[in-house]
Amino acid sequence: MPKRKKSLLIVAALFSTYFIWGTTYLAIRFGIESFPPFLLAGFRFSLAGVILYMFLRMMGHANPTLAQWRGAAIIGMLMPALGNGTVCYVQQTVSSSVAALSIATVPIWMAIFSTFWGHKISRQEWLGIAVGFTGIALLNMGGSLKGDVISALLLLFAAASWSFGSVWAKYLAMPSGIMGAACQMLTGGALLMLVSTYAGETWPQTITPKSWGAMVFLVVLSSFAAYSAYQWLLKNVRPLVASSNTFVNPVVAFVVGILFANERIAQNEYIALAVIIVGVILILTSMNDEKEAI
Repeated sequence: MPKRKKSLLIVAALFSTYFIWGTTYLAIRFGIESFPPFLLAGFRFSLAGVILYMFLRMMGHANPTLAQWRGAAIIGMLMPALGNGTVCYVQQTVSSSVAALSIATVPIWMAIFSTFWGHKISRQEWLGIAVGFTGIALLNMGGSLKGDVISALLLLFAAASWSFGSVWAKYLAMPSGIMGAACQMLTGGALLMLVSTYAGETWPQTITPKSWGAMVFLVVLSSFAAYSAYQWLLKNVRPLVASSNTFVNPVVAFVVGILFANERIAQNEYIALAVIIVGVILILTSMNDEKEAI
């Protein structure tokens, strides 16, 4: 691929993960005003996965092998299902801003899980991990997560699941290109639909225009554009670049949450945001010393 074309694709992919995903938390909040949380996530990923899969097959892409379907199903379970599905569930009681702030710990978990495949954590990364978890502690000392231990643990679980999937995906047999994202969304969405059925969720009798708009946003932009862009980045750029959305997502979520949902941000949450971002910067700049390059 020509260098100029690849550079433009990187910029477009980063824009998607920065701003679309930063707004996704608010879209989830608007969506669960009408849809049950697991049904919202399951329908979103299932529809996006089916449409993208069918489009790619019509364009001549080969059907994935059994091993590739297995790899995609594992990542679909970890990222769309356990990662995003858990966030949707927690956002019933937690603001979109705080949910995004908790998920900003993804690079911290990625640094930890990378040790499973031989990565040695440097002193700077250990410092970043310590600073990041200090920010998490601050987040739980006041504001909307104060006293809500279950929500706090679930958000950390969501971030850890997403991170583990992001790291493990590099070592699993996976469909090539965007087909990988399609199969992950399809399998993860199917699992979420099963969870929704088991939880007794039903299709809402009344759906507000705001919730319909959120669903369209989640399917078209957050799934087709941003999720596919993230998967492409994981394969084509170094970890520093692929994970850099974690700098921007919480800030975007804070801004849109305040502007469009009248969310109130506690002082300790601003402090926690700053501390977590410092930890993330320490980890990602340490990753910059790796030999992987754009």
